Amino acid sequence: MTPLFKKLPLLLAVPFLTFSCDVMELVKPEEAPAVEEGITYAINTGGHETTNPIKVLSTNSLRFDVQFDSTAIYATKDPSNQADINKLYGMSDCGTFHHDNSARFGWRWYKNKLELHAYSYNGGKNTSTFITAIDLKKNYTCELTLTESKYIYKVGEKTVEHARACNGEGKGYQLYPYFGGDETAPHDIKIKIKVLK
Repeated sequence: MTPLFKKLPLLLAVPFLTFSCDVMELVKPEEAPAVEEGITYAINTGGHETTNPIKVLSTNSLRFDVQFDSTAIYATKDPSNQADINKLYGMSDCGTFHHDNSARFGWRWYKNKLELHAYSYNGGKNTSTFITAIDLKKNYTCELTLTESKYIYKVGEKTVEHARACNGEGKGYQLYPYFGGDETAPHDIKIKIKVLK
């Protein structure tokens, strides 16, 4: 008489063999949703800036797409501050602090329009120049070129030039979105930026 526990391995193996011979159906995983490229920067209510990593740059050009939504519409507490230029994206230059030498795009909601500006520091002196008005929820390509003596700002067919204090390759650090001016953001503001090659 053979004890049951001696037959048990054989009994367990039979169902296993039966299942192991079944044809397995390959299940195709659901396709992953398309990842939208770019970064949405958020400036929180009562703040000036976004939280960003320090990024050292050595380059003579920056290109990026930008898109604003309805959060770009705001009213300052002091009406005289409505004309202040908020900062969008750019870089410090000449191996100095950005309030000494830098080039970046600026923006503001002014007279019921969203405006883009050229915004630079040259030897500590600030200059800003209107480039163009843009629409909400549309992508715009912004290009900044650093030449031997100029910063060239371009949005679409519109171009603005500012003087540059140094020559050669631009050396500095990345400058990110910043609200103000004197006042902080009156509500959460979101700006989508996609860096282009």
